Amino acid sequence: MNVVTISTTGPGLYEFTDDVAGLLHGKGDGLLTLFCQHTSASLTIQENADPDVIRDLQAFFERLVPHANDPSMSFLRHRTEGPDDMPAHIKSALTQVNLSIPVQNGRLLLGTWQGIYLFEHRDAPHRRRVVVHFAGD
Repeated sequence: MNVVTISTTGPGLYEFTDDVAGLLHGKGDGLLTLFCQHTSASLTIQENADPDVIRDLQAFFERLVPHANDPSMSFLRHRTEGPDDMPAHIKSALTQVNLSIPVQNGRLLLGTWQGIYLFEHRDAPHRRRVVVHFAGD
């Protein structure tokens, strides 16, 4: 089992496909599991060819779940850690904190335009940890 640490600079999607692929050297066939150890960030597999896809996803989630100081979010109680905190928890609940990816001959069986991303939901920079577990034959 390994841990990949991803430094973020604020909200957005941070691709770390190459970091994960590098851990599979010498592995055979199996299943790779990724687990994000945070409640205000998540994981996704998304297109990595057109940067507009990433920008549009970020804009959509900002619009779907705005900061707690937005009038539409006045029902939120948890505001101790700032106006971005509870919305970050909501975004994480709407997405995923774990991924499973098949591996064949030590290679991720991702589609042509797919990449693995950490989805940072907080405004401040963070160091996010993703546990990487390979179960193979």
